[in-house]
This record gives sequence, C-alpha cells and structure tokens, in this order.
Amino acid sequence: MDTVRIAVIGAGVIGLSTAVCISELVPQCSVTIIADKFTPDTTSDVAAGILIPHVYPDTPIYTQKRWFRDTFDHLSSIASSTEAADAGVYLLSGWQIFRSIPAEQVPFWADVVLGFRKMTEAELKIFPQYVFGHAFTTLKCETSVYLPWLEKRLKTHGGLLLHRRVDDVWELQPSFDIVVNCSGLGSQELVGDSAVFPMRGQILQVQAPWVKHFIRDGSGLTYIYPGASYVTLGGTRQKGDWNLSPDAEISQDIFSRCCTLEPSLRRACSIKERVGLRPDRSSMLLQKEFLARDGRRLCVVHNYGHGSGGISVHWGCALEAARLVSECVQALRTPALTSKL
Repeated sequence: MDTVRIAVIGAGVIGLSTAVCISELVPQCSVTIIADKFTPDTTSDVAAGILIPHVYPDTPIYTQKRWFRDTFDHLSSIASSTEAADAGVYLLSGWQIFRSIPAEQVPFWADVVLGFRKMTEAELKIFPQYVFGHAFTTLKCETSVYLPWLEKRLKTHGGLLLHRRVDDVWELQPSFDIVVNCSGLGSQELVGDSAVFPMRGQILQVQAPWVKHFIRDGSGLTYIYPGASYVTLGGTRQKGDWNLSPDAEISQDIFSRCCTLEPSLRRACSIKERVGLRPDRSSMLLQKEFLARDGRRLCVVHNYGHGSGGISVHWGCALEAARLVSECVQALRTPALTSKL
C-alpha cells in the first residue's frame, strides 16, 4: 500500500485540528475533510474560545492535563509568532471567581496557564458577592479567524475540503482506507451513538472595547471574555435542547448577570445573539475501532463528545487521534495484522 487515504468527517475545531495533525505527523497519507458545514457555520464558530479546561469525569486527570498542556503549548507558540494575528490567538488575563471556597482550590491545570495565583483581598472587593478567586493569564482563540487559518494550514500540506453530508461511515469505503469521526452531534446518526446529546449554549457578542480582562464565575455559567472584535457574554448549558433560535429572555438574563460582574457593560452596544449546540457526552470518545461488513474492513477513529471543553483540549486530542490513525496505518501496511482485522 502506497498512499493511505484518510477521510476526516467534521470541520469544526476538532475535525480541522485532527486533519492538520494527521497531515503533518502521519507519512504517506492523503487527508480529506468531509462536512456538510464549514466555517463560519459550525458550532465552533460560536465558541468563546478561551482556554479554561472542562473536567471529564471518566478521563484520568493526567490525560486531561496532557491534552490541555499540548493545546496550550501549541496556541502559545502561535501567540508568540508572526502568525498570531492571522490565526486569531493571543494571551488574555483575568479572574475566575467563586461564591464559596471550592473543594479544589488549586485546579489540575494551574501550572499550565501563566501566573496562576489566588486573588488578593483587594481584588475580591471588586466582586462583593464572591469570597474566593483565581487570577491567571491564559490564551484566547478567535475561532472565526482560527478555523480559516487551520483550513489554510491543511491545504498547504495537500489536504482537501469536500462539502457533502455523510450518513454512514461505510459510504466512504472503498474510496478511503481510514475514517476519522469528528462529527460531534452528527455521531447520533453517523454511528448510531445515542449517548451524545446537545448542550445548548447561548451567548451575546457586544461592543465594549474598554473591557480588557476576562471575568468568569466558577460555575462556568456566567462569563465575560474580551476579544479582538467584540466581548463575549455568556452563557447557558441547556441539556438536550436543539433550539438554534436565540431566546430574548435568556439574552436579557445573560446581560443582567454579566452587568452585575462588570457594571460598565450597560454601555455596551451592537449586541448580537448567537446560539451553538455543543456535542456533549457522559464520557468523551477518543478511540479507534475496526469495523467489518460483508467481507469489507474499515478502520474508524472517533474523536468527539468534548462538550463545552473542546477548544481547551482540541490540539492535544488531535495529536492523540493522529497517533491512533498511525496505528491503523501500521495495521493496514502489515499483512499479518491486516488478516486479523
């Protein structure tokens, strides 16, 4: 076997980063991204894009930390390069605040972000309803800029983008030797995964250029994330809700909550409502499997179900998926292994 043909289903941040990692790390392969939606119409385009990890209960902490560190290092190298503006990646400092002292005062990712420390009493006075907090510098990724940048990076390595809907992974065989499933919510139909579900997120994008620091309630439900073009205000986590239309009452609630943390936001203008359906799952899926049907064989690597934490671990998970693809390639190129699939 000469060139191994690899199809990546899904063009959000998980699919694009996975395709890029495969194209750069797996030799003698061709990579094609197949999706019915590309930027700016993906769920990732709605994401606030700040690197603060979500905790996955069924994944070992050391694994989550590795994914986060790999992602942080990847984006940090971009932020300190001449590519920063083109990729939409930069450092952002701020506070994460708590109404009660959390059981874990120092999170597992504290030594990955920059300058992590407990907030001082003087800082906490800014937020009278809060008793504890973290101050640190992390990275922000403007997904509306970062996704096109990833597409361009993939194309420089010969990757292709194909706009079409895939209803069954077997549609892609024999045109492709390996399929990488980064379809998010699409996995419900694509592979019959009833465990993946939408976690609806509604946000506001406002013009408030004087806001320079992020503020995040420890629950993760209320946050203020300054960006290059707008400030993102959030948010919601509505399990099982497929509604993509903005809810006016929810928008008002988000705005009110954020103004409580940052009263100057009442002067914000050009308010835009956005809704995204995060692909959530009780346990995020990152694994390979070999399928067989009517004498045919197909290697599938799954990388989906990241919920609200996809941006924070996308590159680390992409590196892991690329490693799994390499194992599939090795199996395909080794007759003794192939005969056992």
